[in-house]
Amino acid sequence: MTYDEWEASLPETVTRDVIFRVQAFRLASFLADCAERDTRIIGRDHRFARSAVQLLRAAGSVSATIAEGYPRRSARDRIRYYEYALGSAAETKSWYLGARALLSPDLLEQRFALLSSITRLLRTMIRSAEPHPTPD
Repeated sequence: MTYDEWEASLPETVTRDVIFRVQAFRLASFLADCAERDTRIIGRDHRFARSAVQLLRAAGSVSATIAEGYPRRSARDRIRYYEYALGSAAETKSWYLGARALLSPDLLEQRFALLSSITRLLRTMIRSAEPHPTPD
């Protein structure tokens, strides 16, 4: 499923929500859906059952943590949640690396590219939320 297909499949109540304007949230939500599909493949090999669960948990945590941090009033709180989401994205990448024998190279490249985009966006969100010193 492509990103455009995924987005078109969402209910309007989801796409109209203010958090859906945040590109990192949208991409992370797509990532969670991709991970759910990928873990069906990974979970077929009983040796990777725990990895599949961890991958699904980590990938889902990225969008959930962005959503939790976005409405925070203080910049410090927003930054903290965005940093947690960054950590979950790194963890997700690690679980994908561990399952690389079970997934196609093309699929892995797509997931790593998606994770790179999410990471870049989160770093930008963190920099943007940092308080800037006021000139004297």
